[in-house]
Amino acid sequence: MRVHLTSKSANAKTGPIPVSTTTAQSCPTVCPFNNSNAGGCYAASGPLALHWRAITDNKRGTEWPEFCDSIAALPAGQLWRHNQAGDLPGNGQTIDGALLGDLVRANMGKRGFTYTHYDALQGDNAQYIRGCNDHGFTVNLSANNATHADQLAALNIAPIVVVLPADQTENTATPDGRKIVVCPAAIRDGISCATCQLCARVDRSVIIGFPAHGTGKKRAESVVNFYKAA
Repeated sequence: MRVHLTSKSANAKTGPIPVSTTTAQSCPTVCPFNNSNAGGCYAASGPLALHWRAITDNKRGTEWPEFCDSIAALPAGQLWRHNQAGDLPGNGQTIDGALLGDLVRANMGKRGFTYTHYDALQGDNAQYIRGCNDHGFTVNLSANNATHADQLAALNIAPIVVVLPADQTENTATPDGRKIVVCPAAIRDGISCATCQLCARVDRSVIIGFPAHGTGKKRAESVVNFYKAA
């Protein structure tokens, strides 16, 4: 479980906060954007892809215990984003509760947040995800489209984010009427994760929508449309 922690991100969308990247081997098999499936992951191209590949190839980063030590050493109240690429520790189907528990404990007093495509209905995944959110480490469930977002929201274990068509710039709603707010950093200059912080809020009432982006956005949109049709 190789992980790299950038102490101050240079990504304008993220802002100057600590950001981690986890080996691609952490990505769950059910993620439709996984290259072994339809593809379209935004992190699979550009400079981030080179960084991610180096971590996956064990040429960069540290092992999980050292990473958790680095998180524990962050200043109290520090906002940080786990996984600009990669997912939670696990075997591709079920989350490793012991490793995730180590991170939750390291995050105590900090404000870590992340996203996961792990299937919440598989094994003890829901229990682990809910536990993270109950103990100060915000884990957003990633939905493949607005209908899927309704299904995940009904589980009532975590805040929800969803992939939107690339040209979606206006706020919208799910079929069940839940409000979807388009990520402010995706549509307005001068806003970043560091200033917005919506994804770090476990108690929010809205779903955050991310328009498909990157060189694989057409494939990402095809995934959204496939799930919409299904």
